[in-house]
Amino acid sequence: MSDSADRRPGPGTPADKDRGFATRAIHAGHEPDPLTGAVNVPIYASSTFAQDGVGGMRGGYEYARTGNPTRTALEANLASLEGGSFGRAFGSGMAATDTALRALLRPGDHVVIPDDAYGGTFRLIDKVLTQWGITYTPAAVSDVDAIRAAIRPETKVVWIETPTNPLLNVGDIEAIAAVAHESGTRFVVDNTFASPYLQQPLAWGADVVLHSTTKYLGGHSDVVGGALVTDDDELDAAFAFLQNGAGAVPGPFDAFLTLRGTKTLAVRMEQHSRNAEALVDVLTRHPAISTVLYPGLEDHPNHAVAARQMRRFGGMISVRLRDGADAARRFCARTQIFTLAESLGGIESLIEHPAAMTHASTAGSMLEVPDDLVRLSVGIEDVGDLLADVTEALS
Repeated sequence: MSDSADRRPGPGTPADKDRGFATRAIHAGHEPDPLTGAVNVPIYASSTFAQDGVGGMRGGYEYARTGNPTRTALEANLASLEGGSFGRAFGSGMAATDTALRALLRPGDHVVIPDDAYGGTFRLIDKVLTQWGITYTPAAVSDVDAIRAAIRPETKVVWIETPTNPLLNVGDIEAIAAVAHESGTRFVVDNTFASPYLQQPLAWGADVVLHSTTKYLGGHSDVVGGALVTDDDELDAAFAFLQNGAGAVPGPFDAFLTLRGTKTLAVRMEQHSRNAEALVDVLTRHPAISTVLYPGLEDHPNHAVAARQMRRFGGMISVRLRDGADAARRFCARTQIFTLAESLGGIESLIEHPAAMTHASTAGSMLEVPDDLVRLSVGIEDVGDLLADVTEALS
């Protein structure tokens, strides 16, 4: 088993930051193969690599857990898209989350988390990390003063999602970064809901950006993965050590599929956003809906912040049903194009009941989500079909 992640060249700096986002999405991390001219990254399906003498790694690779050329291309691509210097890819979004928290926290430390955090993140912290002496305080990501008040002398990490999952609250990344750094605390932003196309937290002061690449970055509901991006070489070294030492890495085919997804991220996010905006217009006027949660609405309490730090408002919508939990479950059961399924960010539209599905782990806690809430991941199908599907399901 290899123990030499520190000797493998890192992903390096992003390719040509002066290039546009869509250009970097397609080209960053890989040049056409000089031998064959292949324009796509090869899938290096090898668990081990020949060495030129003891310790003489050819191109910096020796064992696929430590490094794989397909994965390196993905990591460079992700770093470029987030405007960062270092990217690390993982076998899932939760593996990336676990790595970041274990790199940044030690027994006795404290972390501030969203009061409407993703259920998997909450479960990891509440059920696993607390066993190792980590404490946490939930705070509203939209309330900078609440985050400031939650920070203690032992706080080492402020962790937010923006927009949050599933209530679509928006945090002011720049303001929260200032509060965290005043206290000597690291600031991590889960950017999964926005994607790098809509929002780049490092530019607003975040220390680390996290993604479930399963979602918008992969974009086709066919691969599971995660990523961490940073400009801090010491943090990247800590992430690389755990990436290798704990081994939660993506295989080369997973890396290839994710790269395939990032190439179309810009055009997909535009269509996701257009379709979501059209649905929001209908949902806000539908009598079965009591509340529409979408940062693009001018009456959203965090709309001004979202408009400042996001390119568009994304493809995620949450709604609350006027007739409660039973109506929410009926809505989920009656759609035809919107598939009842967990996850999000794929080209196909999905619908789910967070209280019973993705956020069941928050039941009984202060992070419990309303049981009349339905979350929509709006795909890129013909918008007329999506509108008809939702309207019929609510009738």
